[in-house]
Amino acid sequence: MNDEISKTVLKVINNAEEPLETKEVEKLVKKSLKDVTRTKLFYRLTMLRAEGLIKGKFVGPGKGVWIWWRKDAFPSKS
Repeated sequence: MNDEISKTVLKVINNAEEPLETKEVEKLVKKSLKDVTRTKLFYRLTMLRAEGLIKGKFVGPGKGVWIWWRKDAFPSKS
């Protein structure tokens, strides 16, 4: 993905010191891009995750929340 929303999402996640919930990503992205819907944002997040550019995980019971972090945030245990 190479559009403004995806670029902004990558910038936000890569600059974060800790994993972010979707709503936190949304708040930070909306500082730069005003017309971003939650649906568009979540689509970009899932596509960036599928491309291996970021990591994400669904946590919590029931509706739960998604958290997102940069791909190199946690070194693998080898």
